[in-house]
Amino acid sequence: MVPSLVSLCAKEVVSDHSSSPYWLGCVPRELYQPLLEAAFAHCRPLAIGELVQRWPERTLRLGGRRRSGQSPPSRLCVQALLLAVVRGLGDKRCALQVLDLCGLQCEEGGAVDSMGGWSLTVALCSMVLQAKGAAQGGPHRERERERKRVLETERERDGVVKRERGLGAGGARGQELDEERALGVRRRMERERARGSGGGGERAGRGRGDPEEDGVVVRADLFVNARSWERVRAALSASGPLCLHCRYLRVEEIPALSIAVLLALLRPASLLGMDIRYSSLGVSGLALLLPALAPFPALSSLRLHYCNLDMRWDQSGQEEALRDVAKGLGKLERLQRLSLTALRLPGHLRMLLSGLSQPLEVLELPYLSLSPADLSYLSCSPHASSLRRLDLSENKLDEAALPSLRRLLQQAAGSLSHLSLSGCGLSDGLLGALLPSLGCCRALRALALALNPLSQAGVLSLVRVAAGIPSLRLLLYPNPLEEYQPGLPPLPSSAQLLDWPLDEVLERRDAMELEMAKVLAENGRSDLLLTSDLLSYNGDLIEEQ
Repeated sequence: MVPSLVSLCAKEVVSDHSSSPYWLGCVPRELYQPLLEAAFAHCRPLAIGELVQRWPERTLRLGGRRRSGQSPPSRLCVQALLLAVVRGLGDKRCALQVLDLCGLQCEEGGAVDSMGGWSLTVALCSMVLQAKGAAQGGPHRERERERKRVLETERERDGVVKRERGLGAGGARGQELDEERALGVRRRMERERARGSGGGGERAGRGRGDPEEDGVVVRADLFVNARSWERVRAALSASGPLCLHCRYLRVEEIPALSIAVLLALLRPASLLGMDIRYSSLGVSGLALLLPALAPFPALSSLRLHYCNLDMRWDQSGQEEALRDVAKGLGKLERLQRLSLTALRLPGHLRMLLSGLSQPLEVLELPYLSLSPADLSYLSCSPHASSLRRLDLSENKLDEAALPSLRRLLQQAAGSLSHLSLSGCGLSDGLLGALLPSLGCCRALRALALALNPLSQAGVLSLVRVAAGIPSLRLLLYPNPLEEYQPGLPPLPSSAQLLDWPLDEVLERRDAMELEMAKVLAENGRSDLLLTSDLLSYNGDLIEEQ
């Protein structure tokens, strides 16, 4: 991408901080945004601080979805930004009222120097609490200055009294001063405030009061674990010049009651998504927590990952608690994305999804131990024709489940853009029966079929069908069984395929890649990326048209 003339000039301006006193006073407000972007792009924290402290606009938005190849901001730049926001609270030149940092955090495993969601959350909460402390310390410092001023006045009057007494002029005026001194410092301070209440009181009433009206609203995605829970709770409940609003809340290893405490402190209109991971909620904890999500009218995404919920074993009260969970899901009227990872709910998909008020657009059900009855319900449900993303990874798909899966793909053919069937035990025969239905998915852009026991012939059949889907841009295919070292079972599981070493002889692998490249060339599909690298696969990088 060719940089614009404005961005090139902005880079030169922010590169030399010693020149900032010359241009900060005359730069037009329209250039603040490109200057700030240049300062972030080229890691100029001093320039970031100067610009943000006197930000001329009502709103400052950072973060969001980064362009391809764009690096996340460095930790030093983010820290400079947060410090400047606090300093700007006392700067009359700063017009900032809304600071939007949603999506500013770096993804897990990203750049080393960037700030991830966990550390950014702690830094944001520290900023909110620091601003609160500074605001509370302001009146205290004012009272201290007034006390010192009164004491200084008292010393001056004492000197006058002594001089008058030394001159023999200790009449009525001296007696009045003695009485006034006897009143004490505090009473005289109160009298001074009473005298100046007409003007000073009006100025005092103009301070930052309600943060929603006079302060700065900070919007961000919050990442909370057991170590940061107390700090986040304090920041959300703080009443100061900075008011923290949460767009997406991700919690890990926190019990249900502690999560409910955080939810009670959030602004209902702000929360769009909830992500709960590695928390031992169980069915009862989830039934307790879901009603706490009902007051959030804009909540559209709910993710539950490894929450210790397993319905494969009969336990008293589980069925009733699961019905409560289904009722709680039904109260989320705007829900569009539901992700349930490793919850082990065979045969209960109808109970969970049938009460939803609108069809889902994103449904992720990896490691859910789905039964043929679950797939049968899903293929006939209102959700089938609305799905844009479907993840059925690590659910065993056999011949009994195949008719329902084919029907599901046919129903979703017009809308489905991302599909994952990785680790589903698809052999050459099962995949061959499924390929015609896959070929009908004309909106498909990303397809993942890793860790399935396919031979070279099966993989080539998959590539041929994929090349015939015009919209497809990314295919994650499994390593053929012939590429593994000897000793692998005839139909290995996904765990065995993941752990078993590949053959060190590269000739067979190179020949396979040539065959796949030939298929792509024959179909004119230079825009289709083929990969078997499971670790680097990311379907989200494929933008939807």
